Amino acid sequence: MSMSAFFRALRNAYQSEMDDLTFDSEGRDVLKKRLLEKRSQMGFLSQMMETNPEMVAVVFHGGFHFELPAVMEQLLTLESDEFPDWDSLADAVQLTPWAKDLANSFLQQPQGGWFMTVAAALEYLYSRPSPHHGDSTHAHDGAAHDAADARNHTRHLDHGHDFDADDEHHHADHDHDEASAEWLEGQGFDRKD
Repeated sequence: MSMSAFFRALRNAYQSEMDDLTFDSEGRDVLKKRLLEKRSQMGFLSQMMETNPEMVAVVFHGGFHFELPAVMEQLLTLESDEFPDWDSLADAVQLTPWAKDLANSFLQQPQGGWFMTVAAALEYLYSRPSPHHGDSTHAHDGAAHDAADARNHTRHLDHGHDFDADDEHHHADHDHDEASAEWLEGQGFDRKD
């Protein structure tokens, strides 16, 4: 996967920040509690959004839904001064209601859109399955997804449908890819065939 020097540098820092927040000294999972604490310190954190965006971006953990992964993949190839406007990512990145409220406070600041783009990209990197990192959580998620696909396929067959669920899935993927390609083209990127 192609990634800009900017995101290569921040990826490990974001991972470390998430690791530090996840467990206490006794190995208990305290991520939810610590994220709530961090989210209550927005005044202080917003001062660091340009200098240490990875330390602030963690407050959005779990707050993004990535509708167009191809757009996010393209975003990861850009350096920090090449980002599209945050508003132009609206089709690719959806915010949960609580994250939308949080984002509004950042977006009122001069570099707020830039920061939100960084936060979304870092969370996308953190949450997507990576072929190079055999993280059991991500592997489990993938296995669960595969199992759900298999169940759906079987369910279609059990009900006597004469179409293949994979064909239906393929059409959805194609529509998704087409929407991503159109967005990228609209941002001035060359269309890939």
